[in-house]
Amino acid sequence: MKPAAVVIVGAGVMGASVAYHLTARGWRDVLVLDRSGGPGRGSTGAAAGGFRAQYATAINVRLSLLAREKFVRFKDEIGSDPGYQPAGYLWLATTPAELDILRAALRVQWDAGLYEAVEVNADDIVRLSPAVAPGVALGGTFCPSDGYIAPLRILDGYLAAARRNGARLQWGTNVTGFQVDGSGHIVSVETDGGRIETAYVINAAGAWAAGLAQCAGVPVPVTPLRRQVAATVPCTLLPPQTPMTIFAGDGFHFRVRDDRVLLLWPSPGVSGRPFDIRVDPEWLSAVARMAHQRVPALRTVDVDAAASWAGLYEMSPDKHAIIGPAPGCDNLYLINGSSGHGVMHAPALGALLAELITDARFSSLDATALRPSRFAEGAPNPASGLL
Repeated sequence: MKPAAVVIVGAGVMGASVAYHLTARGWRDVLVLDRSGGPGRGSTGAAAGGFRAQYATAINVRLSLLAREKFVRFKDEIGSDPGYQPAGYLWLATTPAELDILRAALRVQWDAGLYEAVEVNADDIVRLSPAVAPGVALGGTFCPSDGYIAPLRILDGYLAAARRNGARLQWGTNVTGFQVDGSGHIVSVETDGGRIETAYVINAAGAWAAGLAQCAGVPVPVTPLRRQVAATVPCTLLPPQTPMTIFAGDGFHFRVRDDRVLLLWPSPGVSGRPFDIRVDPEWLSAVARMAHQRVPALRTVDVDAAASWAGLYEMSPDKHAIIGPAPGCDNLYLINGSSGHGVMHAPALGALLAELITDARFSSLDATALRPSRFAEGAPNPASGLL
């Protein structure tokens, strides 16, 4: 098969962002491989489409601020609408301890430049998200510039822009291994369609990143985690601009999309079947009961099991992205482990990796906190009380 200067494995939003940002910096011999038959058939297509900068670590806040800048100018730069709608994120605390966690995160956000995030009281909650049951929350935090994005529009926009810049996309191609020389460098990518000689490989395989890296003998601490989304039948009970409303204690949250209310509540792990993305009927019943208690207006609305879905997060040990050269194989670059934040951070992470490969440094922001070696160094990012 034809050689490529850079082979990107994975054509989800992360791989698409890297492909675009590399070609925007002058790279032309870029090949993107994906084993699926077309765009949006992996985790990107299953994303609920939230965007926020309300995090509890400075690096995640800064990633969001950089990504938000890119979403604002996405149409001018990329040529399509990313669907960014600043409807806000409303975090709710039901106990003083939860409110303390949100306040601590708020201080981190202010220090990192997210000045519009504010603390809210019970009266503010009624105004911002009136569907929440009265008295359930004692306070919380709100950021009006958080909101919603359209994952598939972002993916399609980056893929189209990368192609316009000369990148090649190859669907239905499964990577089976790598040929590595005596110094530990990858010299070619082995696929079920043949060998591709290359100078750089980028692992953008999402939940499958660990298995791909193992082909080069490199451990990548990424594990898949199943997440589920319950969709109600079409209804008009809540306005489309309802903010993403999240209970800090257990992560239950809801939003309106395409005339349905989406209900989300973190599943209890991989359940022994990490790549099985079927929706659990028991989970649907449990999340519906939770919604009826906390959002009384939904008591008359059924959950539509056929419209509900599940997808995979790519979890790192500290729930932060991993970006940079793989330890022991410095021409294998990782852009993995975003832990549920991948679509919203893809513009920033793709740009940062393109900077690192091209210039051997980050220029948009200092992302060394996300270096792959941090786990072996005993320097993971701090645990967060937020999702």
